[in-house]
Amino acid sequence: MVVMAKDDSIQIERLEMPPFGTNAYIVTCQVTQDSALVDAPAQPDILMDNLKGTNPKYILLTHNHMDHIGALAELHATLKIPLVVHAADATNLPLTPDMLVDDGDTISLGESKLEVLHTPGHTAGSLCFKVGNYMISGDTIFPGGPGKTRSPEAFQQIIQSITGKILTLPDDMTLYPGHGDPTSVASAREEFAVFSSRSHDPNLCGDVLWLSS
Repeated sequence: MVVMAKDDSIQIERLEMPPFGTNAYIVTCQVTQDSALVDAPAQPDILMDNLKGTNPKYILLTHNHMDHIGALAELHATLKIPLVVHAADATNLPLTPDMLVDDGDTISLGESKLEVLHTPGHTAGSLCFKVGNYMISGDTIFPGGPGKTRSPEAFQQIIQSITGKILTLPDDMTLYPGHGDPTSVASAREEFAVFSSRSHDPNLCGDVLWLSS
């Protein structure tokens, strides 16, 4: 477990989980110790250990891919707290979600609020969660590029999500992705500017890198 961010209002911890190096995040209100677990990749016992000392209130899913939900069923059964997803990703899960959210919704966490951004492209129901000057971006955007897409239409969709909802945020906002290290909106905007300055195959999709694709 690594503390990625901490201020008077909120703390964000990251746990990198095998076998795919998927990040799980624990977001905790510093005032009430109410917490939310973002994604449940694997090793439910380790995730439970790291939730100790907090008051777990939600499991939030950025999307429904298997490398983000491996521990979901066991954690949900043990914690007995609401599972929160977007309706478009409510299928292919080991259980029925308790709460569906959409773009612009807010989730109260003690004295803090998490804003929900619907950012389709990687999956139809991909979500990002913004709190204070931090955003957990799932597999929508990483340092160096967008999340993997499975069709040209999905790639155009993820570009619209990124340009319309992420690159419009303040330069110094930190983005915490579903794999790997964080980046900033400023860095993402600079890298995307390089990508958008070039022409591309209209069928482009899959694994795309801003600086070399």
